[in-house]
Amino acid sequence: MHSFSEQCLDMARSMLGHNLDAIQPDGSILPAPGEEPRPDEAGHVALALGEYYRATGEPTLKGYDLIDLAARSITAQMFTEPPAENGLAYASLGLLCFGPSKERNPVWERLVDETQQRIDKALLHRSDYDNHWQAFNIAKAVARFSLGLSKKDETSRLIERMVERINATSSNGFFDDSTSGLGGNFNLYGVMNFVFIRSALQLHANSGVRDRKLPTLRTYAEKYIKMMPDLVRADGLGWTFGRAAGAYGQMHCISLILQGLRDGWIVDADKPKYFDVLRRLFVFFYQTYLDQEHGFLDLRDEERTAYSQHTTRMANFDAARYLCQWARLAKTIGMPMATGKPEAPRTVGRFIIFDKSSKKEQGLFVYKNAETGLHAQIPLISAGGQVTADSLPFPHSPGVFDWPNNIYLPVMVPELTFGTNVTLPAFYGKNCVTGLGLRNSFYFRYDQPELINVQEDIVKGLGSVKVQWTFTGPAISCEYIYSVKQQVTLDKFRYQLVIAAPHSKYRVSGMPALGPQGHRCTVQKDDFQGVWQETEVVTNDPAHRTNFGKIHYVQTLLRDHPLIMRPGQVYRFVVNFEPDVTHVD
Repeated sequence: MHSFSEQCLDMARSMLGHNLDAIQPDGSILPAPGEEPRPDEAGHVALALGEYYRATGEPTLKGYDLIDLAARSITAQMFTEPPAENGLAYASLGLLCFGPSKERNPVWERLVDETQQRIDKALLHRSDYDNHWQAFNIAKAVARFSLGLSKKDETSRLIERMVERINATSSNGFFDDSTSGLGGNFNLYGVMNFVFIRSALQLHANSGVRDRKLPTLRTYAEKYIKMMPDLVRADGLGWTFGRAAGAYGQMHCISLILQGLRDGWIVDADKPKYFDVLRRLFVFFYQTYLDQEHGFLDLRDEERTAYSQHTTRMANFDAARYLCQWARLAKTIGMPMATGKPEAPRTVGRFIIFDKSSKKEQGLFVYKNAETGLHAQIPLISAGGQVTADSLPFPHSPGVFDWPNNIYLPVMVPELTFGTNVTLPAFYGKNCVTGLGLRNSFYFRYDQPELINVQEDIVKGLGSVKVQWTFTGPAISCEYIYSVKQQVTLDKFRYQLVIAAPHSKYRVSGMPALGPQGHRCTVQKDDFQGVWQETEVVTNDPAHRTNFGKIHYVQTLLRDHPLIMRPGQVYRFVVNFEPDVTHVD
């Protein structure tokens, strides 16, 4: 049996071997059939080739000259117009992987003078970001100093500036990816941000800078590491909510844990637990996204899709890069062949606070049921101004409670339309509380003193809503209590359920799925008097796919004629579920 490290390198070789022919003579990247290229793809390719070279020391692969391919892709990225700053960061780190000194860097020697000057100019250009793009600025600063293009090292200053912004936008030290509006877009890019910065610091020519900044990074990255044992499902599914989950929801989490183990951020007593979490995350990634017959990453097919901006080509090179990093990290930490016995399942309900201020409260409620195997993540976060179903506050549990990728539907949340304001009990809360109720139930509740619309604008003076999710054994209940501040006309009420199936081929044994009884949904109380519409069959609709499988049916509870809502009156909407949870073989 191969060690984990060797297994990762074998997969990286296979993945690169299937995608190197996509690098064109001018260094641009040929997209997969039916897809459009991204302006930063050449940079992703350069970093993947650099990490492979670092991990193996091999300048060739399957007859391809990797030094030449790296030089070509770096050149293409440098001459991309307009410049893609994220691509520049990846390309400059890729160049750095081949050697920290220009004089002894085989890729630098292959670059023509014009490209070398272009790199110098591009890396000297300063910019500033409030979101995860600041990680790319930090990477550029690392490359600028390490390649000797600047005597002034700005890495520390940029990290400190990023940390100041984290503290200003999150009371609990989580990464807010919003740049405007309500704020609180706590998504997977927070994990990616720390993984990318840590990888960049590893390439810094001055190891003293790395050693000085690691404690700063640890303060924040550790918060995500501590989430992982509760976040990762028994079958290995990792981060599922917010944009860009799916394959990256596995890859970023694996990288973060391995980096934490390498840096000594996980105490010895917790290591067996984290090794088990790592194993599960990796097995899910391997079986769900890897075409094992051909050895490449498969993001999209007739049954599933991925985040719209993630191309198949980029994901393959990113996966190869990560696999090379995992191979090196696994060797460093001495990853054991056997990870010991997994922890016995237990029923858990936990609210992770991302931000708590007088303006808003946001966080993630995680629920695990030992008896049924249901494991759900309910995010109460901003969608960053572009609302899709992935960031709405309902139990995200692929196979049981699903949602379509890249599009908006009010999945398991009531949508109330007042004139031009389409409102949702989403994006923010106040008085977020979680605890134990009667009969060993777990509850999660929050208020919205002012309703908020899908553009994430708080609609002052319209009304309020109180929300409570209750989990009692196999039963789930959700109650919404609305009241208005003045007489107003509700134009439309809508509530939707999605029924999907796990992928017929790419799936993990033990993955939860809905049995023949389905969600067993009952509407206990509906003061909006919605009517169930005829079930919409969307099996052949390419827009209705998830990261994990095909959506077959959408069920809609609808009131499409006006309702005059009056102040002093309470409007309740209560839905109960007892999902028939089975597990695929």
